[in-house]
Amino acid sequence: MAEKTTRLSKDEREAVKQRAAELRAEQKAGKNRAAGDAAIQKAIAEMTDADKALAEGVDRIVKDVAPQLMPKTWYGFPAYTDADGKVVVFFKAASKFTTRYATLGFEEAAKLDDGDLWVTSFALIELTPETEKTIADYVRKAAGS
Repeated sequence: MAEKTTRLSKDEREAVKQRAAELRAEQKAGKNRAAGDAAIQKAIAEMTDADKALAEGVDRIVKDVAPQLMPKTWYGFPAYTDADGKVVVFFKAASKFTTRYATLGFEEAAKLDDGDLWVTSFALIELTPETEKTIADYVRKAAGS
């Protein structure tokens, strides 16, 4: 029986190419907040209106509650890193991979550990006062603020 090979989709291949370009740009810029913020603003500007509104809100919240996190793009998405350059929190647009919801995610550097089980991502479809408070609480905790 022949083995089935798994290939990346066109969108996944594009994300890998974007990440390689990001790494080259980061190498040139070093840890530069202005360059990272400009990359995030460019990524947000290229999103659909619904994703753009969510990404702008997440960006605002992260900058407000965890200003020590460094902005950058990560696979073409807005992301925020700790002092070691490790991604703490990121926003993934729904339109990027044609999913039904955007994702607010946390990587291993996030300080969210809570026993044997904790949240590492949320589906995000709308910013309301309640969702903004939840995002702020999680980002604050993830960043160790």
